[in-house]
Amino acid sequence: MTLTAHLTARTERFDGDAPLTYASPSSPTVFLRGDEGIVGIGETLRLTFTGEDRFRQAANAWDALCGAATVHDSVGLPGTGVVAFGTFAFDATSRSESVLIIPQIVLGEAEGQRWLTRITLDVEDSSSPASELLRPSEIEETRVELQRGRISPAAYEGEVAAALQEIRAGAVTKLVVARDLVGQLPANADLRSVVRELRRRYPTAMTYSVDGMLGASPETLVRARDGRFWMRVLAGTAPRGATGALDADAADSLAKSGKNVEEHAFAVDSALESLRKLGLSATAGGAFTLQLPNLWHIATDIEGILGEQSTLRMLDEIHPTAAVGGTPTVAAMELIRKVEGLDRGRYAAPVGWVDSQGNATWAIALRGAEVAASGAIRAFAGAGIVAGSDSRAELRETDIKFRPIRDAFADPLPPEIPV
Repeated sequence: MTLTAHLTARTERFDGDAPLTYASPSSPTVFLRGDEGIVGIGETLRLTFTGEDRFRQAANAWDALCGAATVHDSVGLPGTGVVAFGTFAFDATSRSESVLIIPQIVLGEAEGQRWLTRITLDVEDSSSPASELLRPSEIEETRVELQRGRISPAAYEGEVAAALQEIRAGAVTKLVVARDLVGQLPANADLRSVVRELRRRYPTAMTYSVDGMLGASPETLVRARDGRFWMRVLAGTAPRGATGALDADAADSLAKSGKNVEEHAFAVDSALESLRKLGLSATAGGAFTLQLPNLWHIATDIEGILGEQSTLRMLDEIHPTAAVGGTPTVAAMELIRKVEGLDRGRYAAPVGWVDSQGNATWAIALRGAEVAASGAIRAFAGAGIVAGSDSRAELRETDIKFRPIRDAFADPLPPEIPV
């Protein structure tokens, strides 16, 4: 079946409109950051995975496909050749499938170049034109007001209290608990408008849309280029200040906050321990405050040599990080199921892309929402709870983290601001 499939990819330079205008309005497949990114059109192959082994299953399937593929690539940049977009379930027990999608066409943009890759299966003629799939269309505005979900603000404060009780009992040292918002897409909604708004507002974030999971994540789970990898760990959060002076004070207070510094240290230690288990040597830089349009994070960058390791196999070890699950991992995952009482789906799990040369970018699916085939929308936002956390402050943090996806759905920027 798919493991013995033969793919042919042909990449060439492309002189056309902005890649996002070619994406499917109802289900765009994109991964963008700043002026760079890739857009998938159509599906040549879809691979699905479930359970505890979902990452290993995906890695094995991808290795088999790439090992048998024929690639003609005159561009030679990351994201050319055979490319898969992926989104994974947060929890092994989730009802959500994890998927790798190999598009029929990939449009890419980086280093001042645009390219087109046609990916075909088995006996299809890879030299034929892209024809009807490659039709740009105007992006139509979509507006949806997200409403309170299953976990109300009061219930969320109860979650925080329950998490603190478990921390005091010694079950965990950190637990990330989340709440949800819901909405319903109107008929014939154009989700590219949501992607466009996220990209406009958060140009330094990774704007993603894969199989209904869309958002703008500030957190790089793992990025691989030419045999090296990078990670960015975010944990510890504060709102931006209303003036320059207040904003500087907010960043300074965050950097000196014992609670937030401890929360961040748990996340960094978790990432480094996962890399050690993989046998990868890595170096962590010093912690710094990262400025985003609506908040501050404490951040640490990690880098190392990938060697023969693949990013899909890395995901099996590094997910879930302490930044989205807790510490220790197994106990935290059990408590998340108990305290939240709902399926996170693909929220806070890996989302991104990988190519046949081993280049990849995987983000953590944050600041976003999952859109079902029915048009039902569910957004999540969470906060890391450690000893000393305050339930009202953690609730406010989730409000801030909901802002990107709420605004993208309900409050588009003026059209004169470019895509």
